[in-house]
Amino acid sequence: MTASIKLFTVMQAAIALLLFVSFPFFLNVEIAFLSALSIILGSMYSYAKLVKRRVNSGETPLSDDVVESIDDPYDLYSDPIAYDDTKALKEIIKEEKKRIKPQTFKNFKAGSSALVSWYRIVPYLFLVLGFIALNNNRLLLLLPYLSGLGLGIVGGYFIGKQFIQKS
Repeated sequence: MTASIKLFTVMQAAIALLLFVSFPFFLNVEIAFLSALSIILGSMYSYAKLVKRRVNSGETPLSDDVVESIDDPYDLYSDPIAYDDTKALKEIIKEEKKRIKPQTFKNFKAGSSALVSWYRIVPYLFLVLGFIALNNNRLLLLLPYLSGLGLGIVGGYFIGKQFIQKS
C-alpha cells in the first residue's frame, strides 16, 4: 500500500510542476488524471470483488469435464438431441431459444454487478462533468487533457495492481 501512495504522490508532484506552465494546463491534466485514475481503480476493484465472490461461492463458468472439452471441442461425439421430425422448424428454433435464454440472462446478471457498480459510475460522472466544466469555462486544452488521461490510465494500472495484489 505504501508503494501505491508513493507512486501517487510522485505523480501528483510532477503534475503540480505544471502550475509553472499555466493554470489551465495544470487544471486540464489534473482533472483528466484524477478521473482516469479513479475509473481504472474503480473498475479493477469492482472486478476483483466479483472474482473473489465467485471464487468463494465455488461458481465455475464451465462445469463440463476439461478433458472432454479438449477431446471433443465441438461436441461431435455426444448423444444427439432427439428432434421430432413432425415439428416445424420454427417450433424447434423457439424451443432452443427458450433453452438458451435463461443461461444468457444468468450470465448477464452475474457480470452486471461489476459493470454497474458505484465504483465505476461515480468516476465516469466525474470525467464527464469535469470535461463539461472545462469546456464551458473555455479552459479545455485537448493535448494536456488527453495527456492527463494517459497518465491516469498508466498510474491507475500500477496503483491498482499493487493494491489488488496486497488484498
